[in-house]
Amino acid sequence: MDKTAVISGGASGIGKAAARKLAKAGFRICLLDVNKAKLQAVQEEMEAAGDTVLAIPCDMAAYDQVEAAVEKVMQHYGRIDAVFANAGIVGETSSIESMSIDNWSQVLSINLNGTFYLVKAVIPYVKQQGGSIIITSSVSGNRVFSQAGFTAYSTSKAAQATFAKMAALELAQYHIRVNVICPGGVETDFKQSIKPTSDLEEVEVPVSFPEGSKPLDHRSGKPEEVASLVKFLASDESSHITGTEIYIDGAESLLIG
Repeated sequence: MDKTAVISGGASGIGKAAARKLAKAGFRICLLDVNKAKLQAVQEEMEAAGDTVLAIPCDMAAYDQVEAAVEKVMQHYGRIDAVFANAGIVGETSSIESMSIDNWSQVLSINLNGTFYLVKAVIPYVKQQGGSIIITSSVSGNRVFSQAGFTAYSTSKAAQATFAKMAALELAQYHIRVNVICPGGVETDFKQSIKPTSDLEEVEVPVSFPEGSKPLDHRSGKPEEVASLVKFLASDESSHITGTEIYIDGAESLLIG
């Protein structure tokens, strides 16, 4: 029977790469994203390649939209086997003192609440046959704490990792595995969601590495490399792995954390 994967933040970057990778592995894909134009473009591109894709515009910070999207997936495909909770933003990077309440709330709402909303909404369906839930956290908040102004983002990423471990224990009885991937720098347009404030320099701690900060191959990761990890965690090849953080950063976080 065909398996179905639901991917949030699926219209670009790691989410888009994971959608392609999982589709080639035989998964039917559902893409969730707030960007309707990019979502439609990815759907058309994948369908032209022969993939089975359902695209649903969705604000991950709104539970009613997430719940409705999951119900549409079930109506369309009839089952959910893999879930990639990947949507996230950095938001405004600033000192804690000057950070706006709205920015703090927005980052936590999309990154942390959005993860919880998606996992909560899919549980009744994934538990019918078991499956895999994968959450995109980050080296930021788990190993790296030297990025000035990343307080809201790093807090959300640390909380996602903790949430995954709690969920892994709770959902193990239903044969649902829950794991966390922690990418370092990846070649995507994710930086567009970073909005530095003018006072950021006041709280920066200058750090420099003459030989570069990426020990393995001296480069950032590629979305396709992260997608390969997602594919592994979504497949039966990782059938006894749950509650685990996997870092994919070329050892960057071991150097700059």
